[in-house]
Amino acid sequence: MTESAVQVSQRHRLPVRKLFAASAGNALEWFDWTIYATFSIYFASAFFPAGNDTLALINTFATYALAFFFRPLGGVLLGRFADTRGRKPAMILTIVLMAGGSVAIGLLPTFAQVGWLAPILLLLARVAQGLSLGGEVSNASAYLGEIAPPARRGRYSAFFYISTGSAVLVATVLGFVLARTLDKAQLASWGWRLPFLLGGVFGLVGLWLRRSIAETELFEQTKAKARKIERPLLTTLTHHPKAVGRLVGFTMLSTLCYYTFFSALTSFAVKNRHAGADAVFLALSVGTALFIALQYPLGALSDRFGRKPQLLVWSGATAVVVVPLSTLIGPGVGGLLVVFCVGLGLYTAMTSIAPAIMSELFPTELRGLGIGAWYNLTVAIFGGTAPLLITLFGAVSPTLYFWYVAAGAAIAFAVILTLPETRGSELR
Repeated sequence: MTESAVQVSQRHRLPVRKLFAASAGNALEWFDWTIYATFSIYFASAFFPAGNDTLALINTFATYALAFFFRPLGGVLLGRFADTRGRKPAMILTIVLMAGGSVAIGLLPTFAQVGWLAPILLLLARVAQGLSLGGEVSNASAYLGEIAPPARRGRYSAFFYISTGSAVLVATVLGFVLARTLDKAQLASWGWRLPFLLGGVFGLVGLWLRRSIAETELFEQTKAKARKIERPLLTTLTHHPKAVGRLVGFTMLSTLCYYTFFSALTSFAVKNRHAGADAVFLALSVGTALFIALQYPLGALSDRFGRKPQLLVWSGATAVVVVPLSTLIGPGVGGLLVVFCVGLGLYTAMTSIAPAIMSELFPTELRGLGIGAWYNLTVAIFGGTAPLLITLFGAVSPTLYFWYVAAGAAIAFAVILTLPETRGSELR
């Protein structure tokens, strides 16, 4: 075998250790972020005045939403840091911020102990996590996109949400176990703290894994060029307006799908549809397992048949089925299984190739900032408000929120129609 043939063979061999090292940190980020929404129904009253559980839950979700608006700032600061200083140091910094915020929440005093200092400290911890996640998504996506050969970028990208789904699965299984082994009083008193403290342990593991990864060759080639760019955020708008518009368009629906199925429905089903917490956690766990299992096959499918067809199927089908699915949310496990499996199964068509799509939009010297700023601004607007809106809309109409998601899906479908096919293309 010639030397060139050997190199081609090696390039096409999945660097599993590197992929899991990069994705393990992302798993920590999403575990910590998800458990806040998942366990909010139990700890809401701990940080706000007693006497009105609904108001306490709304205040907790408002804190959840407010922290989202620090994600764009994190995306700008950490995205620019990654473009000029490296993907690796940026990803290590995000782990420290996220794990520190998680441990802080797990140890915070309650409102009964320190009064209004409790929600203030909660907000500060969430702000640190918001900054962290704002940088994590863009930098991990850029890293996975940049280390992948063009013909296999979909396969590499699949590891991003394999890690995300695994983290959410751990969080939901943990919720199911705690809901079955502890009563509501124990969960509200101390049980909710366990997942946050566990996030700190995961942080140490993720930090250890990420310290071994190497920088991408594309970053090394463009770091000098990136440092010379003046007003880089404005440059993304003036030089790449179509990329920004397309990113916002499909990220809007992706965000609504994620926070509807992975977080907002948990409390909505329990509070508004009288479903048992253990039934919701069980159905979500099964749906999440399916979500993880489909990532790599659909990533590989996009390398063969293209990104655009998958995105059109995802957005079009979501627009059609999300409202009918919402009518199945109730006390029974069967209906919940259909809701989570169908919703998350469709969503996998997008998530399996998300890092590839986003990485293909911007040149390397603007990739971290371009994704970080506009992706996170969209997530802040549509994801940060999702739990709050599903609670408020649920008081008006049982299906109003889901019509809102359907409208978002229709808009995303129209935006995706304008996307060029990028399967097999070289990153700029």
